[in-house]
Amino acid sequence: MEDRDFAWFVQRVKERTAIDLSLYKETQMKRRLTTLRMKHGYGSFEAFWEAMQKDKALMGEFLDRMTINVSEFWRNPGRWETLRQRFLPEMLAQRGNVSIWSAACSTGEEPYTLAMLLSELGALGRATILATDLDAGALEKAERGVYHERSVREVPQDCLQRYFRKESGCYVVDDALKRAVTFRRHNLLEDRFGGPYDLIVCRNVMIYFTDEAKNLLYRKFAEALRPGGLLFVGSTEQIFGPGQYGLETADTFFYRRLRA
Repeated sequence: MEDRDFAWFVQRVKERTAIDLSLYKETQMKRRLTTLRMKHGYGSFEAFWEAMQKDKALMGEFLDRMTINVSEFWRNPGRWETLRQRFLPEMLAQRGNVSIWSAACSTGEEPYTLAMLLSELGALGRATILATDLDAGALEKAERGVYHERSVREVPQDCLQRYFRKESGCYVVDDALKRAVTFRRHNLLEDRFGGPYDLIVCRNVMIYFTDEAKNLLYRKFAEALRPGGLLFVGSTEQIFGPGQYGLETADTFFYRRLRA
C-alpha cells in the first residue's frame, strides 16, 4: 500500500509540475519527502498531495525539499583554482568572449564564484553567465545575493573584501557581480538546453539521479557544449567512460567535448 501511495504521488507530481520524481533515486527522495509529509501530519502521500493543491506555501516547501539546495562559495577550492589558472585563461585567449551556464545553481554561490574568477582575470565584461535552477525560491535568494558566514568560509580573504560587504552579520554580493549573472528557472530533466556554451558547471546534483537520468543529462550537456568546451562536475561525480557521451577527460572533474 505504501509503495502504491508513493507511486500515485509521483504520477500526480509529474502531471501537475512536469517534475519526474521517478528519475531521482527513489530511496533518497522517498525518505526526504516522507519526512516532510510526516512533519505536517499527513498519513499518506495522497492526503499530502491534496493539501499541496490548496496551500502554495506547502507546495513551495515540497519543491525546496526535493531540490538539493546545499551550496557554498569556492566549494572544493583546488578545482576552482584549476579553472582560474588554466581553463578560463585558455578559453578567453581562444575565443575572446565566453558563454557559461551554471546548471542547478541552487542559491547562487557557484555562478557568483564564476563571476569573481572572471573579475580577477579582468574578463567579467567578456563573459555571459546564465544560472538556472528548478526551485524558484532558491533563485530569489540567489538574486538577492545575501549569505551567512558559513557560505563564504572558503572565499579567499582578498576576494571576500573585494566582492562582499558585511551587513547585519551577513555578506552581500557586490552589485557588479549581480549584474553579471542572469538567473532563470529551468528543469534539467524536462526543459530544452541552450548553447553552445564554452563552460557548463553542474556540481553535486547528478548523484541524486538514477543512472538513466544521468546518461540522458550527460548527453544533453555534451550536446550543449561548443566543441572543445568544458563540463565541470562535482567531487563525487566522476564520469566513467566519458567517450560514450562525446567527452574526454581534461582534468580531474573536468570533461571536454570532443571536436568533430
